[in-house]
Amino acid sequence: MVRGFHSDGGSEYVNHDVASLLNKLRIEFTRSRPRHTNDNALVESKNGAVIRKHFGYAHISQRFASPMNAFCQNFLNPYLNFHRPGFFATESIDPKGKITKHYPQEQIMTPYDKLISLNLPATALRADLTFALLQSQSRVMTDNEAAAAMTTASSKLFQSILRRSKAAA
Repeated sequence: MVRGFHSDGGSEYVNHDVASLLNKLRIEFTRSRPRHTNDNALVESKNGAVIRKHFGYAHISQRFASPMNAFCQNFLNPYLNFHRPGFFATESIDPKGKITKHYPQEQIMTPYDKLISLNLPATALRADLTFALLQSQSRVMTDNEAAAAMTTASSKLFQSILRRSKAAA
């Protein structure tokens, strides 16, 4: 169930059709304010740390959406979820009430490892997923094998895009 929809101020999201659909479904619609980058801090950090690193800054034509989507589903997402560790913060409140975030060494883990470390993690899963399925998916490759497979698939994808772009020009 979707409770809220947040977007940037782009006209592709902020239009009468989207607004009437969200209103009909009683979904709260919020959007970012101009020149307030912290409104989309999570998205912007992912854009910098993941998207721009793997896909660069150049425009990728819509006709390449299917191979890009297949690459993300088959290589990038499994690598990010099961093999790429990240920092998870712990928060402490000082006597003045200021919240300080710390990133201890023991909190460096993959998103999958973080999920299984939660209290009642089964409530965070979709109905069609089980921990047994996720566990088997996480053990298909080692971290280094997954990184190598993703790099190889990325090279093939972008060579294919380059070839098709030159052929179309």
